[in-house]
Amino acid sequence: MLARVDAGELQWMTDLPKAQAQAKAEHKLVMLDFTGSDWCGWCIKLDREVFSKPEFAEYAKKNLVLVEVDFPRTKKQSDELKKANQSLQEKYKIEGYPTIIVLDESGKQVGQLGYQPGGPKAFIDELNKLRKQT
Repeated sequence: MLARVDAGELQWMTDLPKAQAQAKAEHKLVMLDFTGSDWCGWCIKLDREVFSKPEFAEYAKKNLVLVEVDFPRTKKQSDELKKANQSLQEKYKIEGYPTIIVLDESGKQVGQLGYQPGGPKAFIDELNKLRKQT
């Protein structure tokens, strides 16, 4: 199931096992975006300043499998998705939003990011540092 499609036509998945299988097959990193998409100001800012930009879309298509782990206040979600997101939140000990967890193709956590100023370039630079560790 796809969660959102941005200006750059990025595909955000909501199923981590499927995302991990895709990452393994395509030798990409998995980027989990823990967000409160309809209420968290910093999440909305990150989405607007980074995820919706063409530079990020181009980078993501080549290097990432994107997973949205959303905790909305008004947007409807299935009970199954809420439960899956809750268990991911507990597994990765997420305490605030936005939190970006980056996994290698085998599912091992290689890093954690949050909002940072500087737009797509600054964010991509951080992702590249994590990629070099894999």
